[in-house]
Amino acid sequence: MLQAIGHILPIALAVAISSVPILATVVILLSPERSRTAIPFLIAWVIGIIVVVSVCTIGAHLVPTPTGPRKQDDAVGVAEIVAGLALGVTAVVSWRRSRKHPEAAMPKWLNKVESLHPRAVFGLGMLMNVRPKAILLAIAAGLAVAAEDLSVGQSALTIGVYTAIAASTVVVPIVLTLADPARMEPRLRATQTWLIANGSAVTSLILLVVAFAVVGSGLARF
Repeated sequence: MLQAIGHILPIALAVAISSVPILATVVILLSPERSRTAIPFLIAWVIGIIVVVSVCTIGAHLVPTPTGPRKQDDAVGVAEIVAGLALGVTAVVSWRRSRKHPEAAMPKWLNKVESLHPRAVFGLGMLMNVRPKAILLAIAAGLAVAAEDLSVGQSALTIGVYTAIAASTVVVPIVLTLADPARMEPRLRATQTWLIANGSAVTSLILLVVAFAVVGSGLARF
């Protein structure tokens, strides 16, 4: 189980540092309706992570592989290499877009988040987990968990560790802001400004590092 946790740590970190959910969280927390919308978003984000990674883990178990432990490792290795390469391509495309449009501007759809109903915000939190980047990271995590042949309880614990790390950058600001909004508001505004200017580039860099790690993990299985 510790080996599986070791494999998922950088993947969970990439999810945690992803700029889009953090920026959405900041917008929600700076809105007048934060007391009604922040908790639904938090719950949806956490549930979404658990569901998507669990589905990917189950899917990795269900993929037909040749018999024999060595051949199963080879199949998982191929899948990890493909997932890692896809992450690398996504990172490069995202980086090129951030360099092509370096001007600091809030994505238009985020301007509408602060006026959403709590149920719509809950839906947004769930949808955040089915973005292409999020799906690729979940697939990589699911492969890492499935590859270690863990029991159901060990798999659940590993996914729990993954979720705790991945969701931390949404959970912590929400909890701190609801506890002391006056103290957190200037920090949130500073974070928002920084993320608009740098978030996409940082996310792309982290995604590229994780892509190398996933490909390396796949190669190591041969």
